Amino acid sequence: MNSEQNGQGRLVRRARESFFEARENGRSDVTPSIWASWERCRDSGLQPRGRLESVCWLPADIRAIQDEQGALMQHARPMMEYLFEQVRHSGSLVLLADRRGVILDTVGDADFCDKVERVSLKPGASWSEQHRGTNAVGLALIERSPIEISGGEHFLDRLAFLYCGAAPICNPQGEIVGVLDISCDRRNMHPHTGGLVKTAAQTIENQFFASRYRKGIRLRLHGHPYGIGTPGEGMLALSEDGWIVGANQVALKLLGLCTADIGATPLTRLFDIDFGQLLDWGRHRHDAVLPLHTVRGQVVYAALNAGKSPIAGSSMTAEAKPDALGQLDTGDSRMAAVIQRARKLAGKAISIIVCGESGVGKEVFARALHEAGPRRQAPFVAVNCAGLPDTLIEAELFGYAPGAYTGARRDGSPGRIREAHGGTLFLDEIGDMPLAMQARLLRVLQDKCVTPLGGGKSHVVDFSLVCATHRDLAEEVAAGRFRADLYFRINGLSLMLPPLRERSDFGNLLRALLTTVSDGRPLNLAPEIANAFARYRWPGNLRQLANVLRTAVALTDDDTTQIGWDCLPDDVVAAVRRRGEPMDVERTGRDLRTSTDTHIRATLEAAAGNVSEAARRLGIGRNTLYRRLRRMPPT
Repeated sequence: MNSEQNGQGRLVRRARESFFEARENGRSDVTPSIWASWERCRDSGLQPRGRLESVCWLPADIRAIQDEQGALMQHARPMMEYLFEQVRHSGSLVLLADRRGVILDTVGDADFCDKVERVSLKPGASWSEQHRGTNAVGLALIERSPIEISGGEHFLDRLAFLYCGAAPICNPQGEIVGVLDISCDRRNMHPHTGGLVKTAAQTIENQFFASRYRKGIRLRLHGHPYGIGTPGEGMLALSEDGWIVGANQVALKLLGLCTADIGATPLTRLFDIDFGQLLDWGRHRHDAVLPLHTVRGQVVYAALNAGKSPIAGSSMTAEAKPDALGQLDTGDSRMAAVIQRARKLAGKAISIIVCGESGVGKEVFARALHEAGPRRQAPFVAVNCAGLPDTLIEAELFGYAPGAYTGARRDGSPGRIREAHGGTLFLDEIGDMPLAMQARLLRVLQDKCVTPLGGGKSHVVDFSLVCATHRDLAEEVAAGRFRADLYFRINGLSLMLPPLRERSDFGNLLRALLTTVSDGRPLNLAPEIANAFARYRWPGNLRQLANVLRTAVALTDDDTTQIGWDCLPDDVVAAVRRRGEPMDVERTGRDLRTSTDTHIRATLEAAAGNVSEAARRLGIGRNTLYRRLRRMPPT
């Protein structure tokens, strides 16, 4: 430890002595934010010494939280790995926490990870100030700014061995969505760690911004012309009439704005320039740097991306309307990648499997793929393999001759496969197709010929095949529930549609769906409902959201333009509000421990008392199970 660190340590010790002896003379030895944090911790009843019970979610619950924060983790993970490469072998840990301080993900040196597990520096643990005292993650959330906490600056004595540097991550609306942190032994801290974390958090914010407004009008700003394109650039998203609808934290600071100014400030209030002229310049000089003069006389350098949407009043020719696949691209990077891959196969003789949870829009995607391809003038025929009885699916798919079975139509039926001739056959939930039908389908795909049930003339067929499933077909093959030869025949390309909770374009999807279901009525959601919707996990995905919006529109009076809570079904209100309310961690922790104890007892009973087998079934170590059993209350 160097002399500067020793000197800082003496000041902190003197400050702690003054604080706990209720004297003020040591206040100046630490930053005002740390002193204020100590006061909050003391007032809340936290004790600096002694053992503090860990506030930590169970594995199943942290997985649910991670699913909810999928977009944040997707953007943050590459930067976490990059940060770790800079500090590898120095006894460090890079972590990501959500807006409540719950740790979502970590990457670090194995030895140090084992050490900090004793203080619950691991996924699932809450590091909010109210649970872990003064610490960098919790204080960064409160102060909304980068924070470094070292040694005795932590309120809890048990954390005095740590150095932590953290920076908040904000979305383009200025809301904190997470915290990035590097923690290490305080003796190994590097003076540049705090700056490294701050830069990494800014980079993640910029990736969030670019993903959400990839197709929109974006203005990039910096005080120096060569600062454009660096992590320190400011970024603004603009509406087509020149209002600021999104901003990163650098832009807000550069222009003297606050979060409340987003959505309430036209660009002309900040810069002495005509917005239409700026757009025309941006369309002709894409990414060229232009000096702009603020209304206060400050010079700021800017580059404008004028977006892909046609702009009213622009002198440029409007771009062609996107095709059906393009209309599904509303700003989510994963969805855009899926669309790009699918587009390359449109019209080619390659079968596609669209995968994803129920309700993510697999049939909508398949129909868009058909309408964007060369067969769009021919039929699109959809068959739900899970919605037909086993006794009818053969006749439905392959057709039947007149009088083929009791109840059959007198003149027979061509079958859905023949109806798709020249177009696209969409087999939804193909994983639920009976094995006998799988064999017949395979023969049709190989021979390009279908014979109706009951005999008769065979018919040559030509169609594009798109299948969909929420099942893992490879697992179904391994379990003997799906034919391997059919799987390899239909699996030309598998496309995974992301669930709604992981998409970064929720706002755009919400507006598009509301426009569709409102049938032209000028309706919008009350802001608190829109925010609650954005936090809700939507287990039924797009199908559930669309149904909720249809009901809300139907319950809204004709002279109303805003959808309120009273227009939503009661069960939806309860579920959505529950997700938006602050966690009662103490009560929830008790409930989770009770349910977990019950599950452990049931698993142990099913394993006939064999602890090793029970641990294997629970997915935990045997010693961990023994420790948990010792802590469990007697039945």
